[in-house]
Amino acid sequence: MSDKTVQPVGVSFCGLLFLVFLTLKLTEHINWSWWWVTAPLWGPIALIVALLIATFIALVIKHVVRNFLKEARK
Repeated sequence: MSDKTVQPVGVSFCGLLFLVFLTLKLTEHINWSWWWVTAPLWGPIALIVALLIATFIALVIKHVVRNFLKEARK
């Protein structure tokens, strides 16, 4: 038996969507900004970063409110 590992090869949904948008832009079927055409490439990363920032802000607010309530009880 061989110890070879099989790695899947293919294009993700976002990659496929980018290729469709790119084709439509280059064939002038859509007149979108390049930001929107490339959005499937950077959009998921931006969404993850935005969720991390929102989570961090929520935790900071929770900490501040908890400390405020502790001080108010004294």
